[in-house]
Amino acid sequence: MPDERPQMLNAQLPFQYPVPEYLARVEGNVMLRLFVDSTGRVVPDSTRVVEPSGHGALDRVALAGAAQLRFVPARRRGTAIPVSLLYPVHFRLPGGVPLRADSL
Repeated sequence: MPDERPQMLNAQLPFQYPVPEYLARVEGNVMLRLFVDSTGRVVPDSTRVVEPSGHGALDRVALAGAAQLRFVPARRRGTAIPVSLLYPVHFRLPGGVPLRADSL
């Protein structure tokens, strides 16, 4: 277990709402499992969908965007360490009502 959890560095999230799903007013949550290495980079081949949204396009966009996430690495006793973590991606329309699974 790390003493310090990884902290995201991205100023903007790299997840682009798929246009057909946006126009069809599709919303959903995707839960990803990420492996963040000791430099703070996500190892793309290790990223997995652990809870799909029910919409394949949203799941694919979440997986693709995860590779662009950057973190301050987790630390144990001051040393950067790799960690695995769960990362939620929420696809919401402007003014949309939170879904039942939303935690925020």
